[in-house]
Amino acid sequence: MPAPIKPSDAPTLTLADFDFALPGELIAQHPAEQRRHSRLLCLDAPAGVLRDDLFRHLPSCLKAGDLLVFNNTRVIKARLHGTKESGGRIEVLVERVLDEHHALAHIRASHSPQPGAALRLENCLAVRVIEKEGTLYRLRFDSEESVLTLLERHGSLPLPPYITHAPGTLDETRYQTVYAHEPGAVAAPTAGLHFDAEMLAELEAMGVHKAFVTLHVGAGTFQPVRVDNIAEHRMHSERYLVPQETVDAIARARSEGGRVMAVGTTSLRALESAAADGQLRAGYGETSIFITPGYRFRVAERLLTNFHLPRSTLMMLVSAFAGMDNIRRAYQHAVEQRYRFFSYGDAMLIERS
Repeated sequence: MPAPIKPSDAPTLTLADFDFALPGELIAQHPAEQRRHSRLLCLDAPAGVLRDDLFRHLPSCLKAGDLLVFNNTRVIKARLHGTKESGGRIEVLVERVLDEHHALAHIRASHSPQPGAALRLENCLAVRVIEKEGTLYRLRFDSEESVLTLLERHGSLPLPPYITHAPGTLDETRYQTVYAHEPGAVAAPTAGLHFDAEMLAELEAMGVHKAFVTLHVGAGTFQPVRVDNIAEHRMHSERYLVPQETVDAIARARSEGGRVMAVGTTSLRALESAAADGQLRAGYGETSIFITPGYRFRVAERLLTNFHLPRSTLMMLVSAFAGMDNIRRAYQHAVEQRYRFFSYGDAMLIERS
């Protein structure tokens, strides 16, 4: 498992270095009418130049031979409600499906359930608490059907905490990329939400290539950093897969003069985890990689991403990719120009610093 990378030359940074004022009305509560109708802020980090654009013009920013690396994880219906044997209400958020009948989950309850406790979820699912593992609970679902099947039938979509409405029919479509394939995430790789099938076909016709990684995004992506000195923060662990086909596609793009664009911070983290020893290798594993300013990137020259929460690990990652001053200016510009923030918000295309 790649260890968190903390370069020796990294500056001492605190949470305040990644803070900014964000008006609440700029937090997007619903997706744009169509996926490609988002705005696009382009940042040429080496030149320090910002440019306002529209996401539907993204193909004009690419050329034949370029490679886009997408995260093909699929969001599962991970949230369940129910009761304990005592009658107390609980909320379960499945963090990771372990096998056909077991899962790790967050549990919200007035009193934490003990090992051996029986839970009844959604009025029909019998679940047993096996043990507590750190902040998570190992659960057994007592059914002949698999956990994934039960979640799909009885669970609800785990929208991020800053989206205030209950998930509806539109969310079940739009809080999922059009290329989502591998079930296991509890949060969407949101940079990919802007792509529709027509744009993917247009890019393919241009000679722009695509490849896939899988990183199952965990609920920890929304957890606040609770230490002031960011070097003391420990990332949650997530599963990732980088196939050999993707490694080969990246090598081919480079040999032909193409540029590699990571679509989303999750794709970028998977690629960097697979290149932890300096060489990109295919493989499957766990990553808790924590990318902060001072990190030296190994794989992608460009990053397509959404706008992130203040004081978050993702703000730290994009600051490492583009430079802290560039990101501060870009986010100030985005607020002034009323860009939409977070999962259902607008996009940003960054040329690496």
